[in-house]
Amino acid sequence: MKTKTVIQNKLNRRYLPVKDIKAIINAAVNAAMETEQIEYPVLVSILLAENDEIRRINSQYRNKDSVTDVLSFPMLEMEDGVFITEPCEAAMDQGRLFLGDIVISVPRAIEQAETYGHSAERELAFLAVHGLLHLLGYDHNIPEKEQKMIKRQEEVLSSIGLPR
Repeated sequence: MKTKTVIQNKLNRRYLPVKDIKAIINAAVNAAMETEQIEYPVLVSILLAENDEIRRINSQYRNKDSVTDVLSFPMLEMEDGVFITEPCEAAMDQGRLFLGDIVISVPRAIEQAETYGHSAERELAFLAVHGLLHLLGYDHNIPEKEQKMIKRQEEVLSSIGLPR
């Protein structure tokens, strides 16, 4: 398999079976990587966190003292899925290109799923794809870029049977 996703569970309680959370996140990440057609074998690290943990990380690294749903910490310079600088050997980890870290607040994902009227699985998949697209240089800071990112997210989620 070209994509290896390492998922670390730092949840204090059981919201959903962790096996199910990991399965949906793996499916979402693999579908996104297939859609993006990255030529390298890649490694992605995902942390499943409680609200207090993601708030601490958000405060520490972004100076925003608030709970958020997902954070991404890209390791490579990319824009819209294209390398700005071709990766070098130093970017490799055990033969895989390390794209970066994603932190997902599982309790926030469940709250948002209820708010939006869809399943927690769909929300977790959405957050994984959203975070991964940020690792690949997608952004939603201006309307044109936001539309491109939304379109890509929907393509990926539809491909795994979780359309909006």
